[in-house]
Amino acid sequence: MPSQDHMKQALQTYVDAFNAADAVTVCGLYADDAVIEDPVGHPPISGRAAIEEFYANAIAGGAKLTLDAPVRGSHGDRAAMAFTVDVPGLRVRAIDVMTFNAEGKIVRMEAHWGPDDIET
Repeated sequence: MPSQDHMKQALQTYVDAFNAADAVTVCGLYADDAVIEDPVGHPPISGRAAIEEFYANAIAGGAKLTLDAPVRGSHGDRAAMAFTVDVPGLRVRAIDVMTFNAEGKIVRMEAHWGPDDIET
């Protein structure tokens, strides 16, 4: 199981790379068979190609991330972060929970946000 430090650093890298428009680094944090459910309740996407497309589109849309609090670890294989996504004309407040495998790669990302978390 990855350490809390590893998981927290991975999520900080996620935010930093996303904001630098570095989709390659963001996608490199994921296992090849990872699943993204964004937001929770929508059909998940899975696999390397779908994840690369997801992040390429998000970055191309001008999204930027700001952490609202420090990244949180767990006693298990998950870490979470509360953050704000600013897209031109839109703001979404979200909490992402990432599950990691034994190699320290993200195998599941669950984005928790709903209609009340969107500002226009």
